[in-house]
Order: sequence, then structure tokens, then C-alpha cells
Amino acid sequence: MIRVYHDLEELSRATAELFTVQSRAASLACGRFSVALSGGETPRRTYELLATPEYSARIHWPEVHIFWSDERCVPEDDPRNNSLMARQTLLNQVPIPPGNIHPIRCASNPQQAAQAYEDELREFFSTQNPNFHLLLLGLGSNGHTASLFPHTSVLNEQKRWVSEVYVDELGMYRVTFTAPFINQADQVVFLVSGADKAQALEDVLEGSYRPHELPAQLIRPKGEHPTWLVDKAASHKLTMTPDEEPN
Repeated sequence: MIRVYHDLEELSRATAELFTVQSRAASLACGRFSVALSGGETPRRTYELLATPEYSARIHWPEVHIFWSDERCVPEDDPRNNSLMARQTLLNQVPIPPGNIHPIRCASNPQQAAQAYEDELREFFSTQNPNFHLLLLGLGSNGHTASLFPHTSVLNEQKRWVSEVYVDELGMYRVTFTAPFINQADQVVFLVSGADKAQALEDVLEGSYRPHELPAQLIRPKGEHPTWLVDKAASHKLTMTPDEEPN
């Protein structure tokens, strides 16, 4: 499903509304809402909106559990740290219990951090299937998502939920959910904004299947297409119409 919005603000409001509605439904159904956040600049405005009374007051924060789909292996106070951005824009502004925030801590040892995060996830989901209610993802201009970068060994992973990966082009380690684990989520939503993402979006959605070059093509939650929320600038190369299923 592809939904096109006029600009990032409209896209962000739609995402904040989706988060709010999904959180209430999950809380009523099973007493907690598990969500994995994305880093990068695109979701920043969504997080800012969720911190406002318009949305925050409608969310039962004691039942919200926040995880991250990936993290850069930098100190927690580094501006590039995904959890730092989410804390500053959202989590420090709302009444969520500190124990409900589950960051990836990988600055010192990426391998140990990946295993520790997988252990934490397995314990968290031990009483139910390992299904996030909502998992947000972005799309890089090279077709990557989370820290699933082109031609990296993590793309072949089939058993692990979480893996470390060294990204040569960035000269750094990251820790990331693997594609099979992402695909267990109840709902996966890509947020894509800006003309610089237009070619990657077209390649992923309308190009041939080349997952080692375009890792975002690996994401098929429970065998179905994910939801794509995109703005006009990012979608201008697409030939399919909004609300149409990708190939």
C-alpha cells in the first residue's frame, strides 16, 4: 500500500495518527504496545508531533514499549545516535516509564551489543509471538533500510533477530534488526520524504528484484507488502497510483 502526502508535515501527521490509533488498539487487545522506531531525519517531525498534547494525551504511555530497528555504534550522547534524537524530541516529553525504553547500546562492542539486544527482545516477547505491533523504517538513497546496507553479509542472515554489521562506506559498525525479524512484525511502515529519495523509491517499488543491491526489497512482513507513506517529492518518479500495491 502506497499513500502519497503533499509534504513532510502532512506525512508526519498521518504517521502520528497511525501511531496513536495503533497504540490504543494494542493496549486494549493485549495490554501493551510494542513499537520499533526508525532513526534519520524523516521521522523527527512525527516524534515532535507525538509529544504534543494533541497526540500524547490519547496514548497510554505506561503500556508503550519503545525499541529501535537499528543503531549507529557511537556514544549515547553523539548527535548521530538514534535513541538520543527520539529522547530529545519525544521520550523526554511524555510520561513513559524509563523501563519501557529499550535502546541499543553498542558504542563499545557491536557483537556483544547485538547479542544482548536479541536476548532482551527474546525475553520481552517470551510470552507471545515476536511481533511488533508497529515497526517504522526509512529508506536510504542507496536502497538501504534500518542498517541493512547493499552487499553486506547481514543480508544473508536467516536465524538471528539482531546483528552487527560493518558499513565500509561509512567506516563504522552498526547494530540492526535482520530482515527475517523485521518481517515478523504485525505492521511495517516505511516513511520516505524528499526528492533525493525518489530514484531509490522507484527502484525498490518498480524495479527488478535485486535485494543485495536494494535491501529494502527484502521487507515483506508476513509475506505481504509493507505500507509506504511518502511525500510528493519522493514519489514523483513512480508510475503506480496512490493506494496501489507494489509489484
